[in-house]
This record gives sequence, structure tokens and C-alpha cells, in this order.
Amino acid sequence: MTEPVTAARPGRAAPRRRPVRAKFETWVDRPLASFHLIVTVAALLTILGLVMVLSASSVEAYAEDGSAYTMFTRQAIFTVVGLVLFVVALRLPIRILRKMSFPLFVVSVILLVLVLIPGIGTVAQGTRGWFTIGGVGLQPSEISKVTFAVWGAHLLASRRAERADLKGLLIPLVPAAMVIFFLIVMQPDLGTTVALGIILMALLWFAGLPVKVFGSVVGGLFLAAVVLALTAGYRSARIQQWLNPGSDPQGTGYQSRQALYSLADGGLFGLGLGQSRAKWSYLPNAHNDFIFAIIGEELGLVGCIAVIGLFGLLVFTGLRIAARVPDPFMKILVATFTVWILAQAAINIGYVIGLLPVTGLQLPLVSAGGTSTAITLLVLGLLANISRHEPEAVAALASGHDGKFGRLLRLPVPEPYSPVKASQARGGPRGPGRQGVAGPAARQALAPQARRRESEPRAARPAPDRHTSGRPSARDPRRGAAADMARSAAARDARSRERRHHR
Repeated sequence: MTEPVTAARPGRAAPRRRPVRAKFETWVDRPLASFHLIVTVAALLTILGLVMVLSASSVEAYAEDGSAYTMFTRQAIFTVVGLVLFVVALRLPIRILRKMSFPLFVVSVILLVLVLIPGIGTVAQGTRGWFTIGGVGLQPSEISKVTFAVWGAHLLASRRAERADLKGLLIPLVPAAMVIFFLIVMQPDLGTTVALGIILMALLWFAGLPVKVFGSVVGGLFLAAVVLALTAGYRSARIQQWLNPGSDPQGTGYQSRQALYSLADGGLFGLGLGQSRAKWSYLPNAHNDFIFAIIGEELGLVGCIAVIGLFGLLVFTGLRIAARVPDPFMKILVATFTVWILAQAAINIGYVIGLLPVTGLQLPLVSAGGTSTAITLLVLGLLANISRHEPEAVAALASGHDGKFGRLLRLPVPEPYSPVKASQARGGPRGPGRQGVAGPAARQALAPQARRRESEPRAARPAPDRHTSGRPSARDPRRGAAADMARSAAARDARSRERRHHR
């Protein structure tokens, strides 16, 4: 039995509908889709942050300085600094980043020590964690997050390449993390300590730490966080208020209660941009820790979902880059940065809506925080840089298919991933004629090849090409890497077109 055929109306062609999912998959299959997603999300979150900081801080700034633009101007200056750092990170060669990872980490530790010295570090919001230079505050703990993540990714990628044992994965990474934790707890700053603990867990997880050992590390960090939260008066008061929200509505619980009132006032579509009532001295730190409450009040549930959607898109893109890049260092670093941003955003939104105790972590790129904003833009610049090292992106850029943004900034064309160059970056074997440092497992793996080479007759060894004077011949697979990637990208495009045709 044949199915009936629905005839189209005469004189009108049948509509050709393409589902939204197919269009999105087609766009995502483009070689530079990850790069464009990172840049777009960074731009949208930055613009949203500037607008909301201006709206949330105008009343308090006018009451203190007589100008509604004081805090906004400070945030805009740090945003410009962050954009400069974004471009610098976008142009920075990855091999230089790996070489400078440990010196930068040491410098950040020295800054954490200096900020604890009275007369050098200044106290702000109950924390001795700031350098004040020309009236501008600089928070070294934010810098230590990035340097610890980069050095940790470099260390773990090198140890994985050397097939190090469990002790080699944990030492010296975990002891170095304990040093940073101690210095930040001395400020004290529980929020930054939690963020660094998340970075440490992400590094160990994506480095392939055994599940049992990873669970032990997580349990130890959680127990330490609980002890720290209950030992100090203000931290224990926050925990008690979270467990019993109505215990102190005019004291410790005042800020959280006002945040819930702001979210309730916003409703579905909000009161309108700039129409918040809570910013009129009802909600403390409305422009900083609790800016998500102002977003909910002025832009409503729709605005809150849009912000969460932007962070979700950022997480999707980060994990996509981590799955595609071939370099283990890039994989660990991108995945760690992604988990860090996701966790910080989730914790901030969680304590604003009352699901978590107040920790003081800011909403990345949206809350008013000079050093935090600049550092977050630096991290996103590194993510955008690494996204251009996907094999399809490398092939497209090598063939001259760069976008307008790349041509405007004259971004360098990334090199295809080479295990030899990666070994040089981590201090491993550097090829014939040059000495390198290899781990015991690497030397043991290379020993049989060296013995076979020595026992092989000289006549059986391949002679060098006379036309290249000892250089790699035209058949060297390293020279054809870009061409192979181009053919792979073309094959993927052909399969994508075939799928769309069948749909």
C-alpha cells in the first residue's frame, strides 16, 4: 500500500524547512567555530557586566563621591586593561607560555607573601589581600589562580608524557597548592581558597588521577573547607545563617534576604533596566557579589536565564576545545579553566538564590571587580588562542581562511601539533645532536630502539637525501601535516554536506 502524496499548491513552491538543530550543527562544524564562540561570549558578558555595574553602582557612587560614574569608570578602566591582556594572550605562543609557567608561579607566590606584610598590603573588606597603587587596588590572589593553573597543567602534561607514577603526579603540585592555600587563608579569603581548591581538583581529574585517590583528595579538601568555615566567627555565622535563614534577618541574613526580595520583585521580565529598588541602599554590595540579584530585578527571569545560557555556552565551547586539541597541555589547561569559570559562576548564583552559603566569589566578567575582570579576560584570551590550535582550524588558517577578526589583529598562524616540539617545551628529548632531560619511563621506552639502531648494519641504514644536504626529505611526514589536516577538513565538510542532503 502506497502512502498518499500531498501535492503542493499550484504556482507556489513547496517550502524547504531546515530545523534549527541542523543549522547549528552546520555552523559548529566550521573550522573556527570554537574561536568565534569564545570571542562572542566574552564580548557579550563584558558588555553586560559594564551595563549592570553602571546600573547597580550609580546610587552608591553618587552618595559617596557625588558622581554616579565613579565605580563604572574604574570598572571600565580594568576592562580596557583586560582587553589588552586578551589580545596579548591571543598572540602568545603556547611554547613560551609553558616555559614561563614556573617563573610566573613563583612571582605570584612572592606577591602573596608581600601582601601579608603591614605597610605593603592593604586591608579591604576585612581581607589583607590588596596592593594599592595610585588609588587602584590589585589583588594578587586572582593572579595566583592563573599561574597555578598554567604551571599545574604544564607539570601534569610533562609527567603524563614521561608515564610518571602516582607520586610524580601529586608531588610537587599538591605541596605547592598547600603553600598557596596557607597564604590566602592568612589574609583571610575563603572564597579564593575555594576557587583554588576547584582548580587543583580539575587539574588532577583531567590529568587522569585514579578515582580512589581523587576521591581522597576531594574529601580532604572538603574537610579542610569545613574546618576553615567553622573556625572563624564571620564564616561560621554565614554557615549558621544559611542553615537557618530566619535566625538573624536584620544581621547576618540581611544581605541574602534582600537579594531574594530583589529576585521576587523582578518577576518574569523585570522592572526595566536601571529601575532597581534594591540598589537604593537596601542591598549591600549590589554591584559586586550580589549583582545577579539586580539582574533578576531589572531584567527578570528572562535575563537570568540568558546569563546562565551564556555561561553554559562558554562551558560547552571550552570542553569542545579540550576534546579537539591534540596537545595534552592544552587539553588539561582548557578543561581546568572551563571548570573554574563554571564553578565560580555556579557558586555565585547559588548563594544569591540561597542554595549555598555566602562565600564572596564574584560572577565572572559581570560583577564589579577590577583584577578579577582583567584576569578573566586574560583566561578567555588563552582559551581563544588554544581554540585556533584545533587540527581543522590549523588547516584552515594555513590555507589562508582566516576571519575578519584574525586579519584585523594580524594573529599568527598556529603550527600543527608535533610531539617533538611538545617534548622540547616540557624539557624532554630534543632530537638528534641535542641533549634533553627525559624521565626514567621515557628512557626505558627509548632504550630498545637505541639498541636495535646500534646493532643494525651500517649498510642497512637509510642514507640521507643528497639533494637536501641532510635536511628532512620531501617525504618527511612533518612537512605534509598541514596538507593532511586540510584533506581531513575537506572530508569532514563533504560528510557534513552529505548528512544535510539526506535530511
